[in-house]
Amino acid sequence: MKLLQVSGMVGVASLGWAGGVLYQKNNQKTSTVEEQNIKQRPIRHLPGLPLSAEVSTAMVAHPESGVSIPARETGVPSEPTAGSPRVAEIMRFGFPGLDNIRSHKDYIMSYDRRNKVPHWVFEHLTRESCNRVEGVDRANSDFKEDQSMHPFFRSKNTDYKYSGFDRGHMAPAGNHRRDQQMCDETFLMTNMAPQVGRGFNRDKWENLERYVRKMTKLYRNVYVCTGPLYLPQMENDGKMYVKYQVIGQNNVSVPTHFFKVVVGETDSKDLEMEAFVLPNQVIPDNTPLDNFRVPPDSVERAAGLLFFDRLSRDKLVRINGQKTGNGWY
Repeated sequence: MKLLQVSGMVGVASLGWAGGVLYQKNNQKTSTVEEQNIKQRPIRHLPGLPLSAEVSTAMVAHPESGVSIPARETGVPSEPTAGSPRVAEIMRFGFPGLDNIRSHKDYIMSYDRRNKVPHWVFEHLTRESCNRVEGVDRANSDFKEDQSMHPFFRSKNTDYKYSGFDRGHMAPAGNHRRDQQMCDETFLMTNMAPQVGRGFNRDKWENLERYVRKMTKLYRNVYVCTGPLYLPQMENDGKMYVKYQVIGQNNVSVPTHFFKVVVGETDSKDLEMEAFVLPNQVIPDNTPLDNFRVPPDSVERAAGLLFFDRLSRDKLVRINGQKTGNGWY
């Protein structure tokens, strides 16, 4: 359980990531009648689609003009004004990716329809938001399918039954105790990923969740992104492979690792970042969380995501507890 081993696997995983965007031009002209019909149709807001936050990720390129907008901005986005939509508060520093976004009352997520677990889940925590309100109890919440997701791409409770894995929250219920609906929404199956139970989900991973909540005692704002990783390992033939189990009739993928990337903002508006990667396996209780700190960019490369991309990296005063004047780039 060494930091170098975890960091190495994350670094290697980045080599296998490739992506692209295909653009297809439609050369057929819409008839005048069709254009009028389109204009008269009411706008249909898809479930959970965030409409009020500034979005950015990677390098945004317009397919026709060829104009590219740099992802990394040069300053610190200001806090949304009072009364702004919750999504604007949570996603203040930008979206890590834009695939299958779901906007809930107190967290935002991107869902991986193929693997049937989240790509990432984003939360904004404060001292007040982490306070438990009387009467709000996770015992009153039930694990439920997310009806906003097409049935083909849902995970179900039956997928986890007898699998040997817990339904692991990416947005923990303990972070959302201001009202029962917030707590209930963390029990949607789209917020779950298979996690080893004893020794991980109920122990070391929960320790990390508690650690992040305690950060709100030191920082006025805490922004946290959580998600799964599928990292390679070397087999007996000397080659690297990405292997992971699937469970249930819906073939829900079991991640090999999980990450949390956190930005804390002090009362004086200083910004500090921490990043963790934990293997999805039994971890001895006496293993310090510090053993799982990794360079944030190694998580980005392995996950295929850009975290806090509206935040200029030279504005971070610390990364993983170490002073820095230049960020990690």
